[in-house]
Formats: sequence, structure tokens, C-alpha cells
Amino acid sequence: MSARVRFAPSPTGHLHIGGARTALYNFFYARAVGGTFVLRIEDTDQERSKKEYEQLQIKDLEWLGLEYDEGPERPGKFGPYRQSERLAIYQKYAQELLNEKKAFYCFCGHTELEAKKQQALSEKKDTHYDGTCKKIDLKTARERVENGEKASIRLIAPLKSFELNDLVRGKTIFPANMVGDFVIMRSNGVPVYNFCCVVDDWKMEITHVIRGEDHLSNTVRQLMVYEALKAPLPEFAHVSLLVGKDRQKLSKRHGATAVCHYREQAYLPQAVVNYLCLLGWSHPEEKNIFDDKELKKIFTLERFNKSPATFDLEKFRWVNGQHLRQQTDAEILNQCIPFINKNSPFHRKNDEWKLKVIGLFKEKIEFYRELDDQLQYLFDENIEKSEGLEEALSWESTPQIKLYLQNKLQELKTNGTQYIDLETFDGLSNHLKNEMKIKGKFLFKGMRAVLTGRDHGPDLKEMIPLTEIDIILKRIEKIG
Repeated sequence: MSARVRFAPSPTGHLHIGGARTALYNFFYARAVGGTFVLRIEDTDQERSKKEYEQLQIKDLEWLGLEYDEGPERPGKFGPYRQSERLAIYQKYAQELLNEKKAFYCFCGHTELEAKKQQALSEKKDTHYDGTCKKIDLKTARERVENGEKASIRLIAPLKSFELNDLVRGKTIFPANMVGDFVIMRSNGVPVYNFCCVVDDWKMEITHVIRGEDHLSNTVRQLMVYEALKAPLPEFAHVSLLVGKDRQKLSKRHGATAVCHYREQAYLPQAVVNYLCLLGWSHPEEKNIFDDKELKKIFTLERFNKSPATFDLEKFRWVNGQHLRQQTDAEILNQCIPFINKNSPFHRKNDEWKLKVIGLFKEKIEFYRELDDQLQYLFDENIEKSEGLEEALSWESTPQIKLYLQNKLQELKTNGTQYIDLETFDGLSNHLKNEMKIKGKFLFKGMRAVLTGRDHGPDLKEMIPLTEIDIILKRIEKIG
């Protein structure tokens, strides 16, 4: 049978980047081996689950390019794909476990159970369920339920150890008596996660369960359910946790944690996929930058790392910049325009000028929105006071540079020239160097100070031909 994997989010909020990482691992594994990627909605939390969150999560998956093969809107033979529509299936298997004496009805209420738990804690005993209702025969228990008594259903936990050969973590032993008889169906008829998850993975013929390490604690209960149902075990791969730079579990204090927030900040979807994939998995060639087409061919489950993966926002930004610069100048220009101030002179320029600007600044930006700030080098008439600028202006040669350039630029403006072309710029520079004997830093930093009103910025040879002479003259006047 070909591989079948699933991503099973709960629609109780926006898609978390940790969930997105799990989804992409499942998706790319399915694509790499020619398998099936299933989307299952775990919406049994009736109070918190919302249809709008389901739709938003699916929208985020689509934005990332993770198109599912089977799911709510693409039904296959294993549906329904929402747990809220599968309640009869869970009831059926819960009843079978009752009939086989692998489970029992529990009539203990929340208050009673909490009291027992607190007493066990005070006596320094384990807090497992004490088996009060296990001795009630099934016939009597069913009569009580039929007469209106509320009861949950508990699985009888085998008193033995369980072993899991995890594809990431290796051999994992769960000692006997880790858990007591646990609830699989609540008294309101809704299944608990560890029961419906197993039933769904079994009946949907999931072959590989790829999920976060935080689910490892659930696994012993799920192994018990698999055994009780006589269901075949899938392969398990528990991938590393996401942590912040402080090594604590990733949370909002480390930055935005929802995929939609990164979409709103204009991160590129291919960069999000690339970066999240690196958090716990490594490329066979140790590459840091790759795309989804490559992942669909080379993704394997052998490249996972056990250690917690550090979410580094600076590296995330760097990855985004790398993908941005893989685009053509025309593509970048098209994407940048909406992020540039609507009153900017940029919009009045021709396409040839705009493309040259993209070529000048694309190595300086990691996001489309950052181009707007870079345009100050071309449009800002003011000088930017700094120690470096003050130093350059204090040199004996700088006033000579200022006077010479001011006169030459005024002549060009008078003759109707709007921009200094590269040939003219080189001529001005060579005159200062050869005729006026100004060289080295005194020449280059002095020219930058006079022409830009700054002590830093892009290459003058590229920037000055894109700056209007009128703006340069206004800067020179303000230097004084």
C-alpha cells in the first residue's frame, strides 16, 4: 500500500507555525514517495471549534502551496473528514470495546474524581483512576445509562510496558503503570482525542504519523487503543519541538506564531516553507535555500534532528530575502509597488528607471515593503547628520569638492539635464582626482557627503544617475 499521511488541525484558532511545519513535513513526504496527503479536521471541541477557523487554516495551507488530496472539500472513500461528522463511528468502536470487556462505563462525576485526585496527591500516591466503576457488570451499567444516568467510557489500561520504534527518536519505552484506566468517550457522547485519533488513523489507513514531539506523551494511551482495537500500528515520527532563542517552547513572546501574521507581513510563502522545513530537518546537501519543487523530490524521514529547533526571526528574514532576490527585477518591481507610499515620486517614473532602482536596492531589502525606505537615498532633499558626515565635511578638500560639483550641476540643470549619466559622473570624479589632486577617502567620502548629505549608502556610480540633479543641488545648499 502506498504511503498515506495526514495533517489534523483543530479549528480553534489560526494555523500555528508549528502546525504548518507538521503539515509541510507530511505533505512533502507524501509527494516525495507518491503517497496521499489527507486533511482531517479535529473539531470535537464543541465550544472552541469554529468553521471560520477551519476555513482560515485551509486558506493558509493553500497559501503555502500544501494542497491536500483528501479532506473536507475533496472527499475520498475514507470520509467524512471532520470528526464532528464521525461520532457514530467512535460510538460503534467504543461499544465493541465494552462488549469485549476492554472498557467499562464510569459513573464518577467530576467533583468525585477531583476529590480522589487530591486525596491521592496528599497521600503521595499516583493519581490513576481507582477502578470504582470497573466492577459494575455491563448489563447493569447499560441499564443505568438507559435510565438517564451520565457515564463516560474508560479503556482498561493493560498493566504492561509498551515499546515504540519511532522514526526520529528511536526506541522509546513506556513503562507499565504510566497511566490508569482512561476515558475514551465523555459522558456527552463526544470522544477524547486519544481515542478518535486512533480510530481515524486506523480507518483512514494512515501509514505514517508525522507530528510534533509534544504528542509523544499521548502515544502510550494511543498504543493501548490500537492494541484493544486489534488495529495495525502506523509508523510514528515525532519531530523536535520549536523553541525560542531562550530555549523555551515557542510562544507569542518570541514573535508572531500564526501563519497568517507572516502572510500579512508580506513574507513569501516559499520562504516560509523553506525556513520551517529547516527547523528540525536538514537538506541532504546541507543547503539552506531550496524550493518546493526540490522538496517534492528529495524529502525523506531520515533527515530529522532530535534536538529542539530554535526559531530565529533574523534567519527567517534572511531566508525571505534570499527568495526575494531569486526573482527577476520585473517580478520584484511588480510586487513592491503596493508597498510604496502612494504619494512617492517613484510612481511617476518610467519603467526603465524603476527597474534600475530595483537592481540597485534588491540586495539591501529582505521584504517588498522595505524598498520604500530605501527610496530616501533618491528622493530625500535633507542631509542626515552624523559623526561620519561631520568628519567628511570638516576636511580641507571637501569645500573644494562642494564648490566644483555645485557649479557643474547647476550648469547641467540650466541646460535642461535632469539626471547625471554615468559618463558625466565619471568625468566629474576624474577631474577632482586628476586635476584637483583629491584622492582616496577624501575624494570618495567627500563626494558622497556633498552629493547625498550622508556618510553611507549604495554605490555612488549606481545611485547618482538615478537621483535628480535638482534634489542633489538642494542637498548641497543645506550642507552650507
